[in-house]
Amino acid sequence: MERYDNVFQYPYSVVSEVPFEMQGHWREQYFHNDHPIILELGCGKGEYTVELARMFPDINFIGVDIKGARMWTGATEALQEGLRNVAFLRTNIEIIDRFFAADEVQEIWLTFSDPQMKSPRKRLSSTSFLARYRRFLIDGGIVHLKTDSNFLYTYTSLMVAHNHLPLLFSTDDLYHTSGIDADTQQILSIHTYYENMWIERGLNIKYLKFRLPTEGALEEPDVEIPLDEYRSYHRDKRSPVSARK
Repeated sequence: MERYDNVFQYPYSVVSEVPFEMQGHWREQYFHNDHPIILELGCGKGEYTVELARMFPDINFIGVDIKGARMWTGATEALQEGLRNVAFLRTNIEIIDRFFAADEVQEIWLTFSDPQMKSPRKRLSSTSFLARYRRFLIDGGIVHLKTDSNFLYTYTSLMVAHNHLPLLFSTDDLYHTSGIDADTQQILSIHTYYENMWIERGLNIKYLKFRLPTEGALEEPDVEIPLDEYRSYHRDKRSPVSARK
């Protein structure tokens, strides 16, 4: 991917020594438009990022992941199709705020993130990550969570409620929920490779959408959450009781 003009590779070891000069200038220097920017964090193969770019040519999409071998699939597909409203950033999500300036991003997608049942600070919907997102997300920007994990869905729901974040939509059974508008149904109908695997196994797909205001303290909910009872792809089934919060 070193030769791909739609891929930017800045793992922690690189960006700590080389500043990312396009921070705050994605629209003018890469996309060459003033359209909104939406991130997919933990994009894997980039299936969601690429499909969203196809659906919405007037929006810019950036898929972010540290696994280059996976990202290659989506980056290659986007190049072959000439999708100029999609880019990929290979980096650690822990330093995502080094790549975007204040108010540069309108929305964030968290698609099938690892629930990190043992490590609260590593959950992509934790207070530590929400604080990072605030540094570049517009005030009241939207965060989407789509997951097979009941643990992560419950945790994020509690996080939103505890911090009084505006909840826009929530369901613990996405594909058997009525009343979803047509545009949202179209977006949520995008299935990744692993999502299809989980659906075939009879797992409900959960989804919630909330706004993230810039101001206000963020606190972790002090609630014990039941662990996921199944072994998902490359995820450990068991965690100690102390890790349930």
